[in-house]
Amino acid sequence: MFGRIFPVIFVILSLAAVSCSSSWEGASPDASRNAAEDPVRVEDFRLSPGDKIHLTVFNETEITGDYEIDPEGLISVPLAGVVKAGGLRKLELEKALAEKLGGLLNVPRITISVVSFRPFYILGEVEKPGEYEFRTGLNVISAMSIAGGATYRANKGHVLIQRGGTGDFKEYPMLPTIKVYPGDLVKVPERFF
Repeated sequence: MFGRIFPVIFVILSLAAVSCSSSWEGASPDASRNAAEDPVRVEDFRLSPGDKIHLTVFNETEITGDYEIDPEGLISVPLAGVVKAGGLRKLELEKALAEKLGGLLNVPRITISVVSFRPFYILGEVEKPGEYEFRTGLNVISAMSIAGGATYRANKGHVLIQRGGTGDFKEYPMLPTIKVYPGDLVKVPERFF
């Protein structure tokens, strides 16, 4: 009996997936393109001023600790000196520190974890616009919820996002698949009808 039910379930799930994808494609010509540009994993983010990291150098307690990236994108690490961290991914910074410490330590083993990312900002038609702490897995729906929800004047079909607080605002559909990242400026526009 299970052998007959499984193909039926597979067909139903396949049809549901096709239905969902076709409704997404019809949302807006720019919506699917912008969503595809979003980074997928937090590990892929480039570090920026305001981010706090924990540096672990095995067997080196004097160097191991928390560091905040300064406004110039630098951190000051004992024995390594001033190191550029802004603009690098975690793995790239680990490699740069290993190179700097390589002449002083015997095969330095380094790991970096992000303690906290810079905040994101939400403005426009939300109850409590302002600066909020970034959380992993944040999307536009949860960001609006953190800011007290939408006002009655809010356009609930799309949001404008300035990625990392730089560049132009781009329009994104108001969907839970649209992520919010550290430093993003999210604007909930007013509806005009």
